[in-house]
Amino acid sequence: MKITATGAPPPPDAPEPFSVSAAVVPGPSRRRLRAEILIVLGLSLGQSGVYAIVRFIELYTKKTPVGNQTTTLHPSASSVNYIDLTIQILRIGFELVPVVLALFLLSAGGGSALHRLGLGGPARQWWKDVAVGAGLAAAIGVPGLGLYLAGRALGQSVRVDVSGLPSQWWAAAILLGAAAAAAILEEFVVVGYLTTRLRDVGWGIPAVLLASALLRGSYHLYQGWPMAVGNVVMGVVFAYLYTRRGRLFPLVLAHFLLDFTAFVGPEVVPHSWLAALGLV
Repeated sequence: MKITATGAPPPPDAPEPFSVSAAVVPGPSRRRLRAEILIVLGLSLGQSGVYAIVRFIELYTKKTPVGNQTTTLHPSASSVNYIDLTIQILRIGFELVPVVLALFLLSAGGGSALHRLGLGGPARQWWKDVAVGAGLAAAIGVPGLGLYLAGRALGQSVRVDVSGLPSQWWAAAILLGAAAAAAILEEFVVVGYLTTRLRDVGWGIPAVLLASALLRGSYHLYQGWPMAVGNVVMGVVFAYLYTRRGRLFPLVLAHFLLDFTAFVGPEVVPHSWLAALGLV
């Protein structure tokens, strides 16, 4: 028999006291998680993949051969200098909104999304992440450049103009920000979020690796099939390392270094060197 604060027993029809600590909040069902995955991808890189597939079809329907076509990654948005700069900054900011959404969803139930993605730990772990990320960038970057050149030689890769920005003081800063945003968006969503959620719905490791890699390859199809295939291979490597080590930062760093070199390199390397390498 329970005793009230006054020492008397409660009335016979009194309700049981509610205990917050005893309340159990069920996690989302697998069906709900599948819908969540489709929504997140539909708002971010899944959408990019669909557009890239359409662009890939367009490559082979144009009269111009694929090898003679060009795509510009960061086109100017306005002929007015400060408007162009403003739009470029807004683009970078809005690119990161899906990352915020993914972190918000992964933290549902009170857990730490950053902890789930391996973004924590002592300083020595972070220094190890830096070493792994730099080594991974070198291991991926050289073969990636070779694949691009091979695709150009075969006439199956478009020429990638990494910057259509005007010659303004802010252009290099925008390219730096774009490289960081691309690295964060892709690795957080394609690796961190997607592999975590697919494991939550019961997918095995091989299926998770394949799904993540195919998504990464899909939104690079606009560059031609060789670069898409290369990104599928890169996707398998990145997703595998993440499932083995549980640390996302090395992948973000490696991706940033690759994009930073690709975006800013042509702006500082002499044109004659780029021409000798067949990059212009």
